[in-house]
Amino acid sequence: MNSSRPTSYTEYYRRAYALLDELTPLHTDCGVVCGKACCQGDETQGMRLFPPERTVLPVTDTEDGGRLAVCAGSCCRTDRPLACRIFPLFPYLHADGHISVEVDLRAYRLCPLATHADGVRFDPKFIRAVRRVGRLLAQDPDIRAYMAEVSAEIDIFRQFYAKHSRPSARIRRG
Repeated sequence: MNSSRPTSYTEYYRRAYALLDELTPLHTDCGVVCGKACCQGDETQGMRLFPPERTVLPVTDTEDGGRLAVCAGSCCRTDRPLACRIFPLFPYLHADGHISVEVDLRAYRLCPLATHADGVRFDPKFIRAVRRVGRLLAQDPDIRAYMAEVSAEIDIFRQFYAKHSRPSARIRRG
């Protein structure tokens, strides 16, 4: 990987996509497990775009100023936004700046990999790639702020699930 800091958002995302390349959460197509639940959306459901990521998929603005890429069930894999490429994981930004990879607890409502993460053997190459993507993107202040915001949201979900006896969603490396 080129270690110099990207000079444009286009370059940030080009590098992030290249790090993930053809990697997926499992060694096989995880969409077989759930009928590609994460690829089903409508104008109010989709995958949140990182700032200021662009996509060829239809985009809907959210009430909180976010943008959702909406998928009708299939797309060209090279056109997927970053949230699709890293799903159901997220490069979690800790308060001290450390980045770890965690199950994105917002995925609980539709992804069996998230709800059963303690029993899933995620591809270690995929996990490493998501962490590298996080380190790369955290170099940009706007993207870093977004990662901190989503990490705080994951913390809220974690607290909620802890009170309601949900699994911790710690990832296992396969």
